[in-house]
Amino acid sequence: MSIMDRPARLAAGAATGLLLLLPLTACSSPSVACSGNECTATLSGDGATATILGTELSFGGTEDGRASLTVGNTSVSCAEGESVSAGPLSLTCTTVAPGSVDLSASLG
Repeated sequence: MSIMDRPARLAAGAATGLLLLLPLTACSSPSVACSGNECTATLSGDGATATILGTELSFGGTEDGRASLTVGNTSVSCAEGESVSAGPLSLTCTTVAPGSVDLSASLG
């Protein structure tokens, strides 16, 4: 092999690495984990966003033990353990803490 082959091999390796990472970004947030049509997510900080199962979800903060969420064009709130429907998603707020919410989401 000549020295000219090395840049081509490096570029091919980088492209392969990028292709391997693409499935990990399907939910678009490091705090989202999906399996099939169900996801779990942690949103921290007012205005935090994630795309879950193809739907944009944003966190508006917590007040009086309730998390404010916007799913697409629908605003909802939920307390810990409560389930709500918003757009195509069914959400369950598993933990509501000051400044963050853990939730599970599924289609339908």
